[in-house]
Amino acid sequence: MKDDGYLDLSDHDSFSKGVPHNTFERIRKEDPVCWTEEINGRGFWSITKHADILKINNNNKVFSSAKGIRIEDQTEEEYLARRTFQETDPPEHRITRMMLAPAFSQKAISNFESMIRDLAKKIVDDALENSEFDIVEKIAKQLPMMMLGRILGLPDSDLEWLVVKGDALIGNSDPEFTDHIVDKLDSSQYRFMPFRSPAALDLYDYAEKILNGEIPIDKNGVLSKVLSSNSAEKVMQPHEFKNFFCLLIAAGNDTTRYSIAMSMYQLSLNNKLIVDLKTNNYWSTCADEFIRLASPTMYFRRTATCDVEFANKKIKEGDKVILWFVSGNRDKEVFIEPHTPIISRSPNPHISFGQGGVHFCLGIWLARMEVRIILEEVVKRINKIEPLSEPTWTRSNFICGVKSLKVRIN
Repeated sequence: MKDDGYLDLSDHDSFSKGVPHNTFERIRKEDPVCWTEEINGRGFWSITKHADILKINNNNKVFSSAKGIRIEDQTEEEYLARRTFQETDPPEHRITRMMLAPAFSQKAISNFESMIRDLAKKIVDDALENSEFDIVEKIAKQLPMMMLGRILGLPDSDLEWLVVKGDALIGNSDPEFTDHIVDKLDSSQYRFMPFRSPAALDLYDYAEKILNGEIPIDKNGVLSKVLSSNSAEKVMQPHEFKNFFCLLIAAGNDTTRYSIAMSMYQLSLNNKLIVDLKTNNYWSTCADEFIRLASPTMYFRRTATCDVEFANKKIKEGDKVILWFVSGNRDKEVFIEPHTPIISRSPNPHISFGQGGVHFCLGIWLARMEVRIILEEVVKRINKIEPLSEPTWTRSNFICGVKSLKVRIN
């Protein structure tokens, strides 16, 4: 679908050839806080400018996460059945976040650097046994999958299966990831499951086995620490743990994979980036630039808790308000040459991690480290990446990324 500047942001097909940046650019210019009609829905406000996104994201009292974080409408019963701490506001959100934050702190993640390095070396060496391959499948997908297992404390033998299920879950609108396409088939029978996806049933079963001790988990992993918490206010009930597990499997893998995939895609488009990276002058800044360009989680929804006027628009109580991070990250009022990878960009106030609000992504330090290290190991070994095909993109207006890219390496 050609991006003529007027694509429907509520339609997954509008994103099947990549992010419709022309459409977002027009909206930022003409009507940055605009009402967007919705296919089979009640419509929503699209917030597209960087500054406006930060303002709303920092005001959870007026713009709440506690009605869902996706465009899809849910009944109260569906919301309660499917929610995780992402779909809560303080103080409830803070309780779970405080339990998880130590495991994802910069200090804690720094302990994984040598492990990430060893994994990255093997991944890249294995991929380069061939000169032509799918760089997403052989490189971008591998490191987040392996690190997911180590962070959570899961058996290596289960990781590939878990990633397939996570793809089906978060990629529920993409026929390459699931047979049960959420906007094409009746998904009402799964309405109490995360992402209205049958894949959640399999992940629930797996989580149940963890709870029952049937699947061994590393005592130093995040899952073990969560389950062994002895603070009464921090104990997760079994159903909460299952939803939490689904969230970690989906969000803990896909976003970093697509950030790495974007970096590889950009290198294939401009091999001078490889030359520049070989100087070792840009390792402190390049990861954030590729993550900015990727913006793999394109939006989060908020819901207005009261009538409010914002940017001269009257937002009513209960209205859905969509924070298009993917648009804010290309706002030319904030970023010089916003569509160009400038690996020296600093400061880089991108909002890919939901900056400016209480839901700031816990995985920021891990994602940055994984992107940087895999790039370091790639550019050490190659001089050129030549694309052999056009990339394929996720069919989703929520998670976007390069799914496949066949390349030749020199």
